Amino acid sequence: MSTGTPERLGPFLVLERLGAGGMGTVYLAQSPGGRRVAVKTLPADQATESGARERFRREFEAARRISGFWIARRERRP
Repeated sequence: MSTGTPERLGPFLVLERLGAGGMGTVYLAQSPGGRRVAVKTLPADQATESGARERFRREFEAARRISGFWIARRERRP
């Protein structure tokens, strides 16, 4: 993994950095159940900016309405 890439994001094991843009960084990660998923993070310098947080929240809400095998969902732990 490249320098600056976290080992974990929440319960997800980060495998590699896929890319970055104005709205954050996307990582290929593995869920606790073994599924490969994309995890997007908001840049730290934007975390306190209400406009950036609101855009990220809207993106998150839009993504929640999408379903399918390749969509990351929170997995229930035993």
